[in-house]
Amino acid sequence: MKVFLVAGARPNFMKIAPIYHAAVGRAGLECLIVHTGQHYDYEMSQAFFDDLELPRPDFFLEAGSGSHAEQTARIMVAFEKVCLEQKPDLVMVVGDVNSTLACSVVAKKLWIKVAHVEAGLRSFDLSMPEEINRMVTDAVSDYFFVTEESAVRNLEHEGKAADRIFFVGHVMIDNLLRQVERLKEIDGRNFSVWPLKEKLAGRAYLFLTLHRPANVDDAKVLGGIVAALNQLAQKYPIFFPVHPRTGKMLQRFGLKLDENIMPLQPLGFLESLFLWRDAFLVLTDSGGLQEETTALGVPCLTLRDNTERPITVELGTNRLVGSHPQAILGACAEYEKDRPRPRPAPPLWDGRAAYRIWEKLGT
Repeated sequence: MKVFLVAGARPNFMKIAPIYHAAVGRAGLECLIVHTGQHYDYEMSQAFFDDLELPRPDFFLEAGSGSHAEQTARIMVAFEKVCLEQKPDLVMVVGDVNSTLACSVVAKKLWIKVAHVEAGLRSFDLSMPEEINRMVTDAVSDYFFVTEESAVRNLEHEGKAADRIFFVGHVMIDNLLRQVERLKEIDGRNFSVWPLKEKLAGRAYLFLTLHRPANVDDAKVLGGIVAALNQLAQKYPIFFPVHPRTGKMLQRFGLKLDENIMPLQPLGFLESLFLWRDAFLVLTDSGGLQEETTALGVPCLTLRDNTERPITVELGTNRLVGSHPQAILGACAEYEKDRPRPRPAPPLWDGRAAYRIWEKLGT
């Protein structure tokens, strides 16, 4: 069986890594990596491939940036050519980025089976481009591999056949647990952030990621978040790997960060993990980081009003606070008084999800 494993953005790379590793050596299985190029510069792409021990992609579509329509169209045109030439038996897409939608639609129109990893997640917020991508991808998929029980319920409610829904766990957590073990064997002094972390001499610090358009494209919203961060920085140093989109908007709106907020270039997965696993608190608008912090029991404040990953909130390590400055500051103060107690990881978040996927596919 020839399988195309599609990745386009950094969260995708973390999800395909365990799937690829679990495919190696399986008889009768040819697993080929398709990199759409949705994110492509060294810091945001190749460094992740290196960290995740992934080989050079078999196909690189060079989609580049642009509007959602432009990017999706370029991916579809390029991916169709590769599919027609290579004739895969199955296209496996992960997550909810434009590459996920584009490649699933192309495959389905070519009568190629589609498997969606991380299927069924819903924020029920159609203002999020990712929600549209999730819904469309699930509308055409043949196999649904889900990470949490809420996703099973969502898919059943949408009329998907129960025998095509597989609760396998979470490949993102497969990767996280693998990288946690690798980190034990690596000398942290080789990381570029080592001097900054060492300089804190054990002080509590925060770790921040911020990139969603709803948070960074509006001057008032981003200004409010920055005001809250600058106030928090009076007490806690903040490590802040700056997404290119966010950096551009900070500059455009003339927003200044407190000197205790340390802006960093985009980090590889290991270096990022090296920082956030020891943080007093993580602040993020990322979906994946909500799950990863939950798996390791690190308190997280999500700067959004909703989440497609409700299990993280149910377990208490993650809290939705939105983007209003007072809500952010108030939630941080509450965590100072009463930190969440460690809870068991969600069911099947055990590092074996990728193996279950291949088993369900009969390989």
